[in-house]
Amino acid sequence: MSFILDAQRRADVSGAFARYRAYLDQVRHQMPASAYGLASSDWYFNFNDHRCPHDAWLESIIISEPSSGRRDEERATSIRIRLLGARHDGFIEFYYPCVSRYRIDAIDAAGGHKDWRYDEFRLSDEGGVIHEIEWCGTVDTARWVIEATDVHYQWLPFGG
Repeated sequence: MSFILDAQRRADVSGAFARYRAYLDQVRHQMPASAYGLASSDWYFNFNDHRCPHDAWLESIIISEPSSGRRDEERATSIRIRLLGARHDGFIEFYYPCVSRYRIDAIDAAGGHKDWRYDEFRLSDEGGVIHEIEWCGTVDTARWVIEATDVHYQWLPFGG
């Protein structure tokens, strides 16, 4: 179930965002605080705000398995995404600790992922967060789905 991704936006953009806001209000106390804070903020989907990821470009994605334990046998998957902001005046970083599932579908990434189009946060069945991301240029290029215990965001302005 998604709310503001391509098919839902095309059908009814203002209704899609209204339904998404209602969904977020409904899961507010179950969703991890960091993810809820992003999804419900006034700036995250505001294309005029430099921190907004819309139209940002992928710089890197790092999938790692930090280990612990006597033999480094305790493993956990984490993902870090770094984007060049849409106005090229800073970096946006997302960090997902304790990733339980992820899927990266590249439809046509020969020329890069192009623009981060839209994304949404949803509550997972386990109480974590699902972050679904659409990428596109003149055509759709990729769709990512990451499920983790939480998502952390950081804006790193240049010269600041």
